[in-house]
Parts: sequence; structure tokens; C-alpha cells
Amino acid sequence: MTTTAILKEDAMSVRLFDNKGTPLDRQKFTWKELVQKPISKLDNDAFTRVRVILMNGIEQQANRFQHMCAQLNGELRSPLAQIRRVEHHQQTMINWLLSGDHSPIETTIGYEQVAIEVTAAIAQQEPDPYLAQVYRFGLLEDFDHMYRYSALLDRVEGKDANNILQCYTDVVPGRPTIIEHRHPTDDLCDHYNRETAKPVSKMNALTIMSGEYQTRDYYMNIGPTFADPVARQLYAEIASIEEQHVTQYGSIIDPNETWLEKWMLYEANEAYNYYSCMEAETNPRIKAIWERFLDYELGHLNVVTELFKKHERRDPAEILPEILPDPIAYESQRDFVRTTLEKELEMSKAGVDFVDRMKETEATQAYRKHINSEGSPSEAVSAGYKWQPGTELAGKTAKDAAKPSANKREQLA
Repeated sequence: MTTTAILKEDAMSVRLFDNKGTPLDRQKFTWKELVQKPISKLDNDAFTRVRVILMNGIEQQANRFQHMCAQLNGELRSPLAQIRRVEHHQQTMINWLLSGDHSPIETTIGYEQVAIEVTAAIAQQEPDPYLAQVYRFGLLEDFDHMYRYSALLDRVEGKDANNILQCYTDVVPGRPTIIEHRHPTDDLCDHYNRETAKPVSKMNALTIMSGEYQTRDYYMNIGPTFADPVARQLYAEIASIEEQHVTQYGSIIDPNETWLEKWMLYEANEAYNYYSCMEAETNPRIKAIWERFLDYELGHLNVVTELFKKHERRDPAEILPEILPDPIAYESQRDFVRTTLEKELEMSKAGVDFVDRMKETEATQAYRKHINSEGSPSEAVSAGYKWQPGTELAGKTAKDAAKPSANKREQLA
């Protein structure tokens, strides 16, 4: 029975153990399939781009994990290589959906929208209060990054970030980037317990870590390509915060999980994310891709569960849910973000604890004082900036139009 058939029988659930997905030997691509017509920057809904960017990050992290797993597990190298090749091609098809008319800064605005909207949605569905706090904490920092990059877009390209955001996401300051810099040990968090944590908590952690890791890598790659010195410095600064976020989100994953246990969770999480994308997608062509790749991931999961049973002699049902959790809510999280901003703006970290910023460790204070000692790119780029429709130039044009010309003033005199 196909995934599609199961969805028609029960539109609200995907049963992991009732479906074997597309067999691995039938998961094939051509170059024409891999490089399809991209989405439209302006005509497609912004959340289609959000899903494209997130799923690129999900696939990228799966590839990274599988390479590391292969280096340390000789017996698993063959199935890892076969699945990893398919995962690589899935990532290719997804990432190539982004259109070439996005400038690097516009793509950056898209990345930050992913971080804000997806993290906010997951923070609200997370059943563990501590983990939900971890997500809310990072959310406010990504929210500020959006503001700083919007200022950069306005000043370097004269463009309005809302052309990308489509009114789903606010452009206002969050927790200021200048105070987000912390000592590495203060970015660590308590991890979930692999034996007691709910499956959705494990998948949430993988989703957010994957998204943040992708963002870190993108900023590290794109930052040096700018000629503008402030842009170069801003990408360097925010890439450092994204490294902190990867540390933060990676630390909530239980280090006692076995390699096969983690691999199985990765595959289940990919299936969960494709399911979430498929349920929310409004573009029929893109929705068909999500449905196809959900079938592919169920096929991968079937291979890994068999390996899990063979090598660990354990029941996959000990780790995985019978039914995938409710899909991620791909919708504007503006109200939740505003409430979080109002209540938790002054929060910081001390070790694994969340504390008021006045209770930060001396190590963090010293680290921040030194790294900001020669100035802050995030403060420089947004000095005097306040988002308004049509960019700052639109506001100046309106004011200039309201002023009488020199000749008119002479006539009035």
C-alpha cells in the first residue's frame, strides 16, 4: 500500500510501521528531474520558500550524519552509501528550486524567516518545558538577525525585506545581536533522556539543529563574497551566533543514543518533515515533490529499521512512534513571537540554566567585552534604521515631495 493510500484513509496521520515506502532500488533520478523550474520569488507563497530552505537543511544534515556514521561503522558503510546518494539527490532537487533572482541577502532573509517561523511553531508543540524554553531563547536571537539583515538589504540594495517575507514576519529588533555573544560553556543545555523523551521531542531537536547548521554554513560561505566591509563583518558576527545555536541545539540531543538509533531517528524525522511540508503546501508541483520524498524516506526508514533489528536486536517501536506527530504548523507565528519578545527579551544563559541577563557568568561577560571591543557590525548596520514599507528611500522621497522646491519657495516668498 502506498503512502498516498494511507493518507486517503486517514488524512491526519502517517503510520510508520504500516508502510514500506518506495524500495531503495527504485529511487532514481535524471538530471532533468534534479534541476526543475524554480519557484518564483514574488509569485509563490513565502512559506513554499520556507519549506524549500528547511528541507535543504534537513537533507544536508542527514548527509553530514551519514558520512560521520560511515567513518565509524564499517558494517554499515554499504547501506549508508546507497541511502546517502539518494539523500544527496533529494537535497539537490530541493535546493535548486530556489530561483536565481534571489540576491544573497534576499536568500538570507528567507533563511531567517525559516528560523523564526519554524522555531516558533516547534516551540509551541514541544511537550518538554525545558526544551520549549531552549527554542524560545534561540527564536528571539534569530528574530534580531532578521532585523539586522533587513537593514543591510535596505542600505546595500535598496530593497524592502517584506517583498520576501510577504507580511508573515515582523521586522523589528529582538534580543540585540551585540549581547547574544556568550562563552561556549554557557551555550550548552541539558539533553533529553533517550529512554523517557517523547519521539516528537527527539525529532524537534533534529529539525531545529539541522536548520541552524545549514544557516551557519550558508553565512560562512556567502559572507566573504561581499565587497561591502560592513556586510562582510555582519555575516561574520551572525555566523558566530549561528555556531552558538548549533552548539545549543546539538547539546539537547542525548549522547547515549547508538549510531543506529540516531540514524533511525534521522530517517523518521525526514519523513515527518516531508509529511508536514506535504500537508501545508499550496503549490501542486512542489507538493508532489514532498509526497514523492515522503515515500522515499519511508523506504529509507524500512532499510534502517531492519538494520536496527539485525545489529541491535531491538524493536524499533521502542524508539519510533507508531503514528507521526501532527504536522508542523506552516503559518505566521507573529502573535507568539511578540508575546515571547515581551516576556523573555532580557533572558540569558549561565551554564545549562536560563537566567536574567543581570546574572550572566563572568566568562560570558569577559568574552562579550573582548569580541565587541572594536565595535559591533550588527549595531553599525542598523544605526538609525527602522523598517517601513518601501525602504528608507521611500520615506525620504515622500518627505521630499512634501517640501516645496527652491523655485516654489522663492515664489511663496
